[in-house]
Amino acid sequence: MSIDRRSFVKGTIASGMSFMVAPSLLRAKTGPKHRTVLIGSGWWGMNIATVAIESGQCDLVAVCDVDKGHLEGAAARVEKLTGRTPKKYNDFRECLAQEKADIAIVATPDHWHPLCTIAAVQAGAHVYVEKPIGHTVYEGTAMVKAARQNNRVVQVGTHRRVSPHNMSGMKFLKDGKAGDIGMVRCFVHYGGGAGEPTPDSEVPAGLDWDMWCGPAPLRPFNKRMHPKGFRRFMDYANGQLGDWGIHWLDQVLWWTEEKYPKTVSSTAARHILRDNSDCPDTQVVQYEFESFTCTWEHRLYAANSAEKHNIGAYFYGTKGTFHMGWQDGWTFYPANSRDPIIHENPQLNKPDDQNIRELWADFLGCIETGKRPVCDIEIGHRSTNLALLGMLSHKAGRSIKWDGQKEIIVGDAEASKLLKREYRKPWVYPES
Repeated sequence: MSIDRRSFVKGTIASGMSFMVAPSLLRAKTGPKHRTVLIGSGWWGMNIATVAIESGQCDLVAVCDVDKGHLEGAAARVEKLTGRTPKKYNDFRECLAQEKADIAIVATPDHWHPLCTIAAVQAGAHVYVEKPIGHTVYEGTAMVKAARQNNRVVQVGTHRRVSPHNMSGMKFLKDGKAGDIGMVRCFVHYGGGAGEPTPDSEVPAGLDWDMWCGPAPLRPFNKRMHPKGFRRFMDYANGQLGDWGIHWLDQVLWWTEEKYPKTVSSTAARHILRDNSDCPDTQVVQYEFESFTCTWEHRLYAANSAEKHNIGAYFYGTKGTFHMGWQDGWTFYPANSRDPIIHENPQLNKPDDQNIRELWADFLGCIETGKRPVCDIEIGHRSTNLALLGMLSHKAGRSIKWDGQKEIIVGDAEASKLLKREYRKPWVYPES
């Protein structure tokens, strides 16, 4: 038996989402629109840019990308949506210097997020940056510092914080409907085959590969890395944990009043994959907080219907088990089998089942009011850190003790070196 939202959460979404739809956002913005630039014009960047255009409050004046094919395609799409051709740039620094943007969308590969975001806020722009916010912990520290020093709004693209079912589900948990929670299990079990190595090849025409690699190591071009797939290469991202992990670990930090784990330990390996990526195909991480234990697990194979949910977070409470999902909404399974299961369906936007529109509305509202956004850079930093520390523990080969207030690893000088990395010259690691 299932109970829909009318029996439990009537009015919850309306009250929970009130922060997003300020009166000023229900009408067209008077005066000049926000001059907006898009840095990184691939698939997801264009999802964000389209929402910005459709808000009616943003004039997308420029597109920046190191891939000419992406650049031309994005510019044509913007022209179709707006009737105006945006300026086109290869270098984000030139774009920011020339366009004097009010807003910068940063949707590059992960290893570019810190430098692009910091440059944008220093140029006076508010920033919407995709998750994860960086490749190493101290890049995030520098991003928070830059946002605060320049008094800019920086919104991180963890749009599940404004997804209606996530909001009502979080209210369910915080109201104690699942009881006392002692453990949370986050997971993604998406499959795939073992794969075959893909040989390196010549850089495609129109792609500035040196700039694509940027501060990360300059590796030979491989079509597995670009335009998609870079998150499976550790020089540029942090695998499945760095990609999907932040979304579900962010849900945990949203629920708890604790900001940091005390210890982090991870095991990870490549048991199945035979391609030329270098990320773990299997990983388990344990985060020990003061009042609960959190785990992360993923595998990149064996996707099937053997498990009821293949993505999300289980919150295990004294009154039952709560599953926070994505395309399947949320479901509460009571401890007493005689009680009905409670379920709420999702409300997701197309394409790609997301809630960027709601997050963008919050972003614009905070630019107007000066308030911190719902996915503020500091919140995104802490959530990103959970994923990065899990990967750091794997790289170090041991458990680490984390002082989240000071952002240091306690008693392990070798592991502490992994909190940052050397940048490839002439790029300079941001000061934190």
